[in-house]
Amino acid sequence: MDPIRTIRSRTVVMPRTNIDTDQIMPARFLTTTTREGLGRHLFADWRYDAAGRPLADFVLNRPESAGCAILVAGRNIGCGSSREHAPWGLADYGFRAVVSTEIADIFRNNCLKNGLVPVVVDEATHGWLVEHPGAEVTVDLERQALVLPDGRAVDFPIEAFARYCLLNGVDETGYLLSQEAAIRAYEARTGK
Repeated sequence: MDPIRTIRSRTVVMPRTNIDTDQIMPARFLTTTTREGLGRHLFADWRYDAAGRPLADFVLNRPESAGCAILVAGRNIGCGSSREHAPWGLADYGFRAVVSTEIADIFRNNCLKNGLVPVVVDEATHGWLVEHPGAEVTVDLERQALVLPDGRAVDFPIEAFARYCLLNGVDETGYLLSQEAAIRAYEARTGK
């Protein structure tokens, strides 16, 4: 996982509410244990027709969405099952952050563990983002702020340990491994 300090990108806006993990990554694509290639299945039932052809009116199929790393979603994104394949697909597609007024708990935790920054903002900020699709914004993880094009910074909460891991490009196991010397010293001191 690469360290994340800031993510500057145009936004893709998908204002639907209650986007569940089966809509993000349909169950038929859960047969893999690796992340690679899942981006092509992201929102598959909304993105493609029955023959597998891209639907021109779906936001991810529009040319202006290419290269965007920040997804602005409606309230309660990631509800439903706890499938980790949903954030895997988002990350494999190229998203680095998900912005909403509400992000389901398990999905939020899975995002944090997989290098995606979950950004919860207030209704007014979210409304502005929805009204301005493609706006270039910055997710500043060091400041814990979403910076809008006019320079206004909107703070967002993030758990301290998860923030540390994202800033340093390590997952929980990587963090524990980095503490090996301290663990050995403790064990030697205490005899445990």
